[in-house]
Amino acid sequence: MSADKPERTNRRLAAILAADVAGYSRLMGADEEGTLAALKAIRRELGDPMIAEHRGRIVKATGDGVLVEFASVVDAVRCAVAVQEGMAARNADVPAERRIEFRIGINLGDIISDDNDIYGDGVNVAARLEALAEPGGICVSRVVHDQVRDKLDVPFDDQGDKQVKNIARPVHVFRVRMTAPVQEARPALALPDKPSLAVLPFQNMSGDPEQEYFADGMVEEITTAIARLPWLFVIARNSAFTYKGRAVDVKQVARELGVRYVLEGSVRKAGNRVRITGQLIDTATGAHIWADRFDGALDDIFELQDQVASSVAGAIEPTLRKAEIQRAVRKPAESLDAYDLYLRALAELQVHTVGTFVSALSLLRQALALDPAFAPAIGLVADVRQLQWVYGVALTPEEVDEGIGMARRGIQLGRDDPDVLARCGTSLSWLGGDHAVALNAVDRATKLNPNSARIWGAFAVTHCFAGYPEPAIAAVHTAMRLSPLDPATGNFKSVLAYGLMIAERYEEAMDWTDRSLQDVPNSHFTHRLKVALSGYLGRPDRAEWVGRLRTLNPAMTIAGFRVMGRALSAHTMSVWEEGLRLAGLPEE
Repeated sequence: MSADKPERTNRRLAAILAADVAGYSRLMGADEEGTLAALKAIRRELGDPMIAEHRGRIVKATGDGVLVEFASVVDAVRCAVAVQEGMAARNADVPAERRIEFRIGINLGDIISDDNDIYGDGVNVAARLEALAEPGGICVSRVVHDQVRDKLDVPFDDQGDKQVKNIARPVHVFRVRMTAPVQEARPALALPDKPSLAVLPFQNMSGDPEQEYFADGMVEEITTAIARLPWLFVIARNSAFTYKGRAVDVKQVARELGVRYVLEGSVRKAGNRVRITGQLIDTATGAHIWADRFDGALDDIFELQDQVASSVAGAIEPTLRKAEIQRAVRKPAESLDAYDLYLRALAELQVHTVGTFVSALSLLRQALALDPAFAPAIGLVADVRQLQWVYGVALTPEEVDEGIGMARRGIQLGRDDPDVLARCGTSLSWLGGDHAVALNAVDRATKLNPNSARIWGAFAVTHCFAGYPEPAIAAVHTAMRLSPLDPATGNFKSVLAYGLMIAERYEEAMDWTDRSLQDVPNSHFTHRLKVALSGYLGRPDRAEWVGRLRTLNPAMTIAGFRVMGRALSAHTMSVWEEGLRLAGLPEE
């Protein structure tokens, strides 16, 4: 008899919350991995904690949605409002096209429970309400509204009856009126097409109102120094100073000024001494990517301001460049522009190998296909050809001519871009031997941007090629002072050794060569320096170093170097040849 008895259906009354991601397919198409990672972070940091806090049970979660059951309809609405407010805060500094926004529908009804899933009209109505909600919004049924209207301080807008798919009778819909976040009061400015930065007014920590002029002058000097970087978009002082005296959120500043980075700091005076601190912040993450402090005497205020401005600009330039390269590497390949491709080529060149030279050239050719007159990419092609030549890659005459041609074109197109002038100057000097034009290019580069360590390094190398060691030695010291923790410090040391060798100061040159090898142990260039200097100094281990050099470059001989360095000045070439010969490098 019991066998004929129908199985009892497990029914109960519950509040059902259905949510999905608005524009999910578009987001996935633009950046699949980034969207999935962001959704996981949202669920881990916001969704799951809010659901647990309001005693909800996740019935099922799909790639773009979630179905949640609550015993209390009040808890369900509270949870939905908390999630949408949390998402509004998270999205406040995200461009509109990249925002992840949820639509939420809530219903109260009878449900059927089976194998940890739930079914029934109560669930279906919640799903239809979710489809009616706007991105970032919440729609509820009449029964939900009637249950919570006297219990929650939540405003509703009556949307009337709506006919929805697969539901026989109309559903009376109420929309939760979400309070717009304060940040949305002023529309966010779009980011410019190059890295952007605002230098905020520095805080006067001295307790002396008369020191405001010093702090303000410091910021003006720093802004002027950084504005010399042609690849950086710097907000004008007048706009940045609207935040003076205000406690600001850097993310809000980023939205209102349309910048990716913010530099903030403070000034503290004690007696005749002053301490200046600075922090560079990536507004997308809130992370500090650079910080330093500077101490000095107030005997000459203007000189101190110049020194600090120069130091700050020189120190943050490689930091900003590194941050931009990392951003470009993370960007989806299908959305790369010429600038992003150029940055990816720079990322490849962080390690000098035959393979990275080839991949960098491929990226640069893609960039130039998009923008044939993009001077930074033109200059970097010339630089890569120079690096290949320096590293002993056998270039065809056509490839050498390409490097020379790109260097000349870059100097013409990038006349006001110090980075382009520096790259093209060194390339034209090493590949083409046109030292007069090359020296003029690197000299102009240092005048356009006297705060770039890399540009002073290029100035030094070009003067070594041309046979003028003393300006080269001074320039490398300037580079290392501007950026004492620069990733290229090992290369600066080898260039300093180069200048000292050309100046016939062999002991000093050997000391800097050894220091360089500690930083860049596999550098072909530094190994050649080590061999030549071992020859001049008669070091007993010179044969060992010749062997190491030929292991790195088996084809290296004096005749081979003569071909490689055919464009060097006569004096520079004679110094190289004599040292290599004294060390025992084979002639052929």
